[in-house]
Amino acid sequence: MSAQPMPEPLQTVLPALPQRLLAEFVGTLLLVCTVVGSGIMAQHLADGNVALMLLANTVATVCILFVLIQTLGPISGAHFNPVVTAVFGAANGLLWSARLAYVGAQLAGALAGVVLANLMFEHAPLEWAQQVRSGPNLWLAEVLATAGLVFVIGRSCARTAPALVAAYIGAAMWFTASTSLANPAATFGRLFSDSFAGVALSSFPALVAAQVAGGLLGALLLRALRAPTAVAGAATGLAGATIGDAAPGARGGRLTQAAASGEQVSP
Repeated sequence: MSAQPMPEPLQTVLPALPQRLLAEFVGTLLLVCTVVGSGIMAQHLADGNVALMLLANTVATVCILFVLIQTLGPISGAHFNPVVTAVFGAANGLLWSARLAYVGAQLAGALAGVVLANLMFEHAPLEWAQQVRSGPNLWLAEVLATAGLVFVIGRSCARTAPALVAAYIGAAMWFTASTSLANPAATFGRLFSDSFAGVALSSFPALVAAQVAGGLLGALLLRALRAPTAVAGAATGLAGATIGDAAPGARGGRLTQAAASGEQVSP
C-alpha cells in the first residue's frame, strides 16, 4: 500500500497594496474623527471643566486605538502615523513608494476624519483651529511622547500591540504637557478643527519637527536595547506591517517582505 502524499502547505495571500492603503485611510479617518469628535462633545458637556474634557477625550482615544489596531493591524500593520511608517517601514520591507503611499493615505484619512467630525457637530467642514500649542515645554513633551510610542510599538508583538499602544497613549495624554499628539497626520487633521482638540497652524511646524525627532530617538533607543541576535519581526502587530497574529521572529519579517512584494508565503 503506497503512502499517501503529504498535503501541500496552505498558502496565505497577503493583502494587496490598495487594500493596505484603504486600511490606513479608514483607520486614520476613524482615529482623527474620534479625537476631534470627542473633543467637541466634551466641550458641549463639560461646562468648561478642562480636566473632564481631557478625560473624555482620553477614554475615547484609548478605546478607538485598541479597536483599530486589533481590526486593521492584520491588513496594513495599523500605522495611522507617518512617524511609525518612517521608523518601521524600512525594517519591515516596505519600499519607499509604499511608505509614501501610506503617508498619503494617512493624511487623506486625517482630513476626511476631521471633516466628518465637524459636520456631525454642525461646524463648518473645515475651520482653522485657534488652539495654540507652542513653547519649548510642549516640544519636549512631543519628543518624549513620540519616542515612547515608537519604543512601545517596537517592543510589542501582534497579540500585545493593541492593548500596549492604547494604554501608553492614554497615559501619555496625561503625563505630557502636550497631551501626546505624537502623530503628524493627526496633528495635520487637527489644524481644521476649532475645538478643544484643535492645533493652530502657527504651532504645526514645530510640533511635527518634535515628533520626527522623537521618532528618531525612539528608534535609537530600540537599537540600543536590541538583543545580540537580530529579531526580524520585533515590530509585528501595529507597526511591523505583518499579516496575521505572528509572534516576533523571522517569520514576521518574512511576511512583511512578502507583503511589500505581493508574493505568497506559507504559514
